[in-house]
Amino acid sequence: MTELTRDTHGRPAGPIRMVHLGLGNFTRAHQAWYTEHASDRDRWGIAAFTGRRPTVAEWLTPQDGLYTLITKRADGDGFEVISSISRVHPADDLEALVRYLADPDVTVVTSTVTEAGYWRRPDGGLDVSAVPVATDLEVLATALTGGVDPARLGSLTLGTAPVRLLAGLVARATADAGAITILPCDNLPDNGPSFARVVTDAAAVAAPDVLPWLAENVSWATCMVDRITPATTDAEITAVQTTQGYLDRAPVPTEPFSEWVISGDFPAGRPDWESAGAMIVDDVEPYEQRKLWLLNGSHTLLAYTGPLLGVTTVAEAIAHPRLRDLVHSWWEEAAPGLRVPHEEYTRALVSRYENPNIRHLLAQIAADGSQKLPVRIMPTVRAWRERGQLPRAAVTALAAWLLHLRGHGAPLKDSAEPEVRALVGGSFVEDAARVLGWLAPDLRNDRELVETIAHTAEALVADQP
Repeated sequence: MTELTRDTHGRPAGPIRMVHLGLGNFTRAHQAWYTEHASDRDRWGIAAFTGRRPTVAEWLTPQDGLYTLITKRADGDGFEVISSISRVHPADDLEALVRYLADPDVTVVTSTVTEAGYWRRPDGGLDVSAVPVATDLEVLATALTGGVDPARLGSLTLGTAPVRLLAGLVARATADAGAITILPCDNLPDNGPSFARVVTDAAAVAAPDVLPWLAENVSWATCMVDRITPATTDAEITAVQTTQGYLDRAPVPTEPFSEWVISGDFPAGRPDWESAGAMIVDDVEPYEQRKLWLLNGSHTLLAYTGPLLGVTTVAEAIAHPRLRDLVHSWWEEAAPGLRVPHEEYTRALVSRYENPNIRHLLAQIAADGSQKLPVRIMPTVRAWRERGQLPRAAVTALAAWLLHLRGHGAPLKDSAEPEVRALVGGSFVEDAARVLGWLAPDLRNDRELVETIAHTAEALVADQP
């Protein structure tokens, strides 16, 4: 079986001018794809760092960073070798990150570290009381005592994304390497300002001397990425072997639809992403809001209600009459708060969800509900409660998450697992009050909402097949 390397596939590696934090399927179907299709792609190679586990680096390094993007259309699969990732590193290779960020040729950092990776408090600031964050801040502050030594910085062990990025920016400031743009690509509102806040908070604790340089040289851009990307299975690996004739240890399945909306300044340059179809706009928020509420919100709704009815994928869920009705109800509830047209977008969502060739597991979507529900569901709940109304589908999402915490449906996988698991264990009303208080402290005393969540949860349990 032929190996997937640049000797036989793809194109030569581009010079490294971008760094990506949190390499997974999501970015390989999005940012890396847009960079691959940019008109100036040969000038923009990506040095990518994995997320929590080094597995992707172990798979892609022997493949020279190459991988196969499998576009799963309803009528069959399309295969494309993506060459935009020039080098892959495990997340703990801080020496490489420091080296790249101290290089003036590197002008853009993108990231997909997930909502949980920001380590935010409810007010958006860095949670400096969290043990991993506090440990990293102490390690970095100690290393910077007496001045900046890049070699010493690179030898540190830092586990949290904000502090790791800060270490790289400290090295860049010391090298006087010039302006750089940070472009987070996670699914949360205002991801640029959100990431800027936690990194700046980290600097205030561990590297206060660098704060003026950060303010003058770091631009924080914002974006919205929209492309459904399921987890890779053995079926995709086999499909590549069978149809393409080579071994790819880490192909990426994705849907045909793709949208990337970007706002911000890139003073030191960026790839020509718009030539690949990206939208450069003054304000991402309306598009971001539409995606978070309509796509991500309905995904979250299905992730917790679907398993209660024996459904495991998005395609199965949208084919279930009761769940399909629930999704449409959710869209009707969320749409009045949007500032851009949504009718065409929701019609496209139905087709995307119905695609039988996309096996998007609800269990995958269900992870980290404590981070997702506050930004995907709660804005609509608040808007309706301000009018004295109860949104049926939104309440169902909250009730289903309560049941998820109680052990119904997909196994619980949440970065705040000890805390959210402790929210349940009493009566439905008691659990609903604690769950609502966790998700939205401002609504914790809304007795009507609490009781409606509790009654809905009881009904969902009673209706289980």
